[in-house]
Amino acid sequence: AMAEGPPRGRTPSPGPGGAPGPPSPRVAGAAAGAAGALSPPAAAAASKWVRLNVGGTYFVSTRQTLCREPKSFLCRLCCQDGPELGSDKDETGAYLIDRDPTYFGPILNYLRHGKLIINKELAEEGVLEEAEFYNIASLVRLVKERIRDNENRTSQGPVKHVYRVLQCQEEELTQMVSTMSDGWKFEQLISIGSSYNYGNEDQAEFLCVVSRELNNSTNGIVKEPSEKAKV
Repeated sequence: AMAEGPPRGRTPSPGPGGAPGPPSPRVAGAAAGAAGALSPPAAAAASKWVRLNVGGTYFVSTRQTLCREPKSFLCRLCCQDGPELGSDKDETGAYLIDRDPTYFGPILNYLRHGKLIINKELAEEGVLEEAEFYNIASLVRLVKERIRDNENRTSQGPVKHVYRVLQCQEEELTQMVSTMSDGWKFEQLISIGSSYNYGNEDQAEFLCVVSRELNNSTNGIVKEPSEKAKV
């Protein structure tokens, strides 16, 4: 039986010296299009961004931001070397996370800039719950400190002040202000004239008003630091 030759039109015509000629423009264009669709820069840019579906709300962030806390849930979910945690994805390719999206904003912003920012309408306890779920230890400490400070401020009640009025001469002002005890703050200086005369010079007299916060309370009973102080 005679061997059949290659199909017509599929074998490139030989070039000079018997070498195959260049591929047809149609074949070359198809190859170039395939290479352009899978170019490394485009693939790298696509893998840099991560889409999250948190309780039905979409968030978009970078892998660098989500992996800022190496032991966190988010880092283990989408780390670049291969995710440690398995998670379902929706039809858009976003990771599905069954958590409240209302409190996810402060979590993501903390990973972005390292600061705890909570809107007034959000409860710190809700942010703490999410920080513990995502296993972000540094954020858990910050939220607990914020809650503790708010509780201390509420238990102390309104801030009260102690005021004192000190009478002094003009030449004593500098010394009095420089030797004022810690916690006392200058409020007002009132001139009361020059009723004293020493030698040939009149000595002006002043009333200096100072104040400080009164926070040494026990069981709601305010204790004055001295008999001369008035609240």
